[in-house]
Amino acid sequence: MYLTKELLTWLVNFIVTGLQDIDKCRQQLHDITVPLEVFEYIDQGRNPQLYTKECLERALAKNEQVKGKIDTMKKFKSLLIQELSKVFPEDMAKYRSIRGEDHPPS
Repeated sequence: MYLTKELLTWLVNFIVTGLQDIDKCRQQLHDITVPLEVFEYIDQGRNPQLYTKECLERALAKNEQVKGKIDTMKKFKSLLIQELSKVFPEDMAKYRSIRGEDHPPS
């Protein structure tokens, strides 16, 4: 297929118009940042929405891991207070009153 002068002129004008439209939108989008990994996905021919999906999956996994650690620490604190209350009942009663906790842990 050969490009005629008219077709080539039309294609160049089409590209220039598209670039001008993009430039007009630039001010509206100046504060948007895109992670470099998204461009790597595009360069590799991968769907950039996969980046978002994978980031959310990683965040969910990390959230579950941190929640597990928090739950473990809460259980440890509860057991520690129970055991300290058995060994040092007066001191732990003072501790609970300072903390505003009226009842000993069960």
